[in-house]
Amino acid sequence: MGRTRRRFKQATSLKDRLASFANELREKASGLDPGAEKDALLKRARRADTASHLSDWANSPGLQPPT
Repeated sequence: MGRTRRRFKQATSLKDRLASFANELREKASGLDPGAEKDALLKRARRADTASHLSDWANSPGLQPPT
């Protein structure tokens, strides 16, 4: 028998959640001394920004499906 997934409606868009996450990471990083932990937080923030841009691109009205 198949399992059903629990689904729920997000209150904010993916883009907004990613932007908020990236800002939180940058805030945490700003309080740290230079080092591996700070670099890792900044890298995660850049990845969240990239994911946001990819999401915008994938959902853009000009994007055509492959033929």
